[in-house]
Amino acid sequence: MNRPSLLHIIERLEGFLGKLPASIQKPVLHELTPLKELFLQQRPPRFVLTGSNKLPVQEVVATLFAWLSPAESHDVLMELFRWQSIDLGGHGTIALLDARGADASTTPNIQDELLRQPADMFLHLADDTDLARVPSHEVANLAALLASNSAARTEAKVIGIAIHDKAPAARAIHNGETHPPTQTNTRSKLQSELQEKLEIRKHLLQIFEFAFRPAGAAGAEMRADTQRFMSLLARELPNEARIEMVRIARDRAAQIEIAQMLVKSTTAVCAAIGAQPIPLADLPILTALQLAMVSGIMYISGRERSLRAATEFVAALGVNVGAGMILREGTRAVLKFFPGWGNVVCGMVAGAGTYGIGRAAIVYLLEGASLKDARRTYLTSRKKRAQRHRQPSRITCE
Repeated sequence: MNRPSLLHIIERLEGFLGKLPASIQKPVLHELTPLKELFLQQRPPRFVLTGSNKLPVQEVVATLFAWLSPAESHDVLMELFRWQSIDLGGHGTIALLDARGADASTTPNIQDELLRQPADMFLHLADDTDLARVPSHEVANLAALLASNSAARTEAKVIGIAIHDKAPAARAIHNGETHPPTQTNTRSKLQSELQEKLEIRKHLLQIFEFAFRPAGAAGAEMRADTQRFMSLLARELPNEARIEMVRIARDRAAQIEIAQMLVKSTTAVCAAIGAQPIPLADLPILTALQLAMVSGIMYISGRERSLRAATEFVAALGVNVGAGMILREGTRAVLKFFPGWGNVVCGMVAGAGTYGIGRAAIVYLLEGASLKDARRTYLTSRKKRAQRHRQPSRITCE
């Protein structure tokens, strides 16, 4: 399902909002916002590298994002001080701006780039040699770039990355957390240095430690470091960048969290549309929105987004797509001719059906359930949601 198709669905949805009672327009708009961010505004996450420039950018990216870079990429010159896209082996794409080593003559170019495309996260690298310099020119650069990024009305966060030649005990620390004196001083020095400047302290998220090794040489310990780092990014990035990041991180917990948000918002919007007193008008948009939800969960899981595959999955659940669905939805439309209870019941049916499809997609695509279990989840989830929202009237439209 491409963006023009999604844009058409969203435009239709916004058209429906004008027909809703004023009292429920605001809640529906609230649910529509994450759908727009996740579907229409989806983009690669944007990272700015600052601090130590001793390591080539390919090695930094390979370690932080578990990227097995092609051998030929080591001979490719990466442009400094400009946004560039990096394809992480088919798992996803990131946008990276290498601002390490910037001086008075090049900083304005970076600031222009940030005004054009604000960063989501600043990754500040440092080792013992860098931290021995007082004052640190790179920390001052980070504070200046954060200010430029904020001028674009984007509040990016900062992650400090302490560099080691040998792998230490893998840990990430939060602001204010203390450590035994036997631990390396590098991370505590880095945290203190970053916290000294108010502009950085209010954006500081965590400090990580990494042992950087040549691309392709990462062992189990390094993979554990990387997984924790990417899982944090998947939680902290803005919605527009989260889907791409969870594909890169392959973090099941984060994938399920975003999928559940997608199901919740889609269910709420479908229920509101289903309650509209306009017979037959909502059929195409309801179906398209449900299929868009399933294709979105497919993409979150690491698969390609496909309307055809989504349709096949929904049909495999036993949900009628085609003549059978038109008959069932036509019955819903007939009920709308009866004021009051007809709209309520049909809205309930639309919401319960959407929720059941979404839950089935999550257990099948993300939790590894069988198709048989997914069908059972669909039926159970739909029934439970319908019962939870059922009015005193015992009339149903199924």
